[in-house]
Amino acid sequence: MGNDFAENEDHPDLAIQVGDENEHLLELMEKKISAAPGILRKSAGRSSCCIFRAPKSFNDINGQQYQPQIVSIGPYHHGKPELAMIEEHKWRFLGILLKRTEDKGLKLKDYLKAVKPLVAESRDCYAEGFQFSSDEFIQMLVLDGCFVIELFRKFSGVVTFDRDDPLFSMSWVLSFFLRDLIRLENQIPFFILRRLFEITKMPDEEDSGLSLGRLTLNFFNYAIQRPESSLELFSDIDGKHILDFLRLSFIPVGDEEPRIKPGKFSDVRLINCISDLRWGGIRLKPGNEESFLDVRFRGGVIEMPRISLDDYMSSFLLNCVAYEQCHGNSSKHMTTYTTLLDCLINTSKDVKHLCDWNIMENYFGTEDEIAKFVNNMGKDVVFDIESCYLSRLFSEVNQYYQEDWYVQFYVFLHTPWKFVSSLAAFVLLLLAVLQTLYTILSYVHPK
Repeated sequence: MGNDFAENEDHPDLAIQVGDENEHLLELMEKKISAAPGILRKSAGRSSCCIFRAPKSFNDINGQQYQPQIVSIGPYHHGKPELAMIEEHKWRFLGILLKRTEDKGLKLKDYLKAVKPLVAESRDCYAEGFQFSSDEFIQMLVLDGCFVIELFRKFSGVVTFDRDDPLFSMSWVLSFFLRDLIRLENQIPFFILRRLFEITKMPDEEDSGLSLGRLTLNFFNYAIQRPESSLELFSDIDGKHILDFLRLSFIPVGDEEPRIKPGKFSDVRLINCISDLRWGGIRLKPGNEESFLDVRFRGGVIEMPRISLDDYMSSFLLNCVAYEQCHGNSSKHMTTYTTLLDCLINTSKDVKHLCDWNIMENYFGTEDEIAKFVNNMGKDVVFDIESCYLSRLFSEVNQYYQEDWYVQFYVFLHTPWKFVSSLAAFVLLLLAVLQTLYTILSYVHPK
């Protein structure tokens, strides 16, 4: 460029001289301009992108609920030393599977060939870039995918397992598997699992009629006991990964967001806590629906299906909310439900009411710990109340609450300035009445 000038016609005094010594700077800047983002890829906004790292603020609030503790699935936590124990067993599981599928004439190269056409589509599922070659990525998808499928097969009794196998004989391992396989950052695309499941399916499996979806639900039924009807109904839904598959299995059939059109109700806002609602004549009772998401309001009663809150359910709710916050095209059912809980629960007293009414089973900790956990779930969460699936409930509860005279009396007693001013006015009125009465009596009955 020599001694050319980059002139600014509006501000000549800010003209920058670009000489030969600036060529290196220009090259660096142009390289950065043309480079694609790596930490949060440009494709992260597409509906096909479904596997994310949890936002930092979520980790700050809820701890390490989004990262695996004993087993890594997918690229984000692959190769971490603390996860090496199960990494060794993945290869053992793959060897067992290969030996079994030899009867079908399948070899390891057939597994790799089955996954290879899906590599580009799989990469687009991850919001964050990672340094894996194509071969390394294929190896990881096959190894992790086969491990998960074999795990599901063994726990469903489709494939026999050695009772001395440490992954089955040590009971603590299962509880960690249940939680690690639903971590937001610990996923691989569900279409990879389906592909590996189909090519490794043996003739006796085909006769059983068990789909990958049913095997998945069977496995997680160890954590959440659900009726046979639910397992059968949701076995063929199409989730983007295991976390999303399980999330969708709790959404009532036909319940699509938004349930109402925005602006249909004039009072769509958050509701009060349980202690306040009771003053308004609003009661809560356990509902009979199978999904805890199926909350209803009828005749002054909020009907909430029972939910068991333990280590698994708390992790499941947190990861579902994080997924819904990151994936713009997903429904926000879990976010809405946790917001409802956050509204209803302010203190341990509110938690006690839910437990006493058999709406919540507490396997989590103290009532104070549950209240803190529920309140933290709502922090840094974006929530559109007018388009959520519980918009009608929020509106109807608020209308009922405001119209009841008990509420007005409760608000009156708990608003100090109103109470004091009203009491002073009443005393003055009473004194005036007494003075008038005394004057009349003195006139009618003089001494």
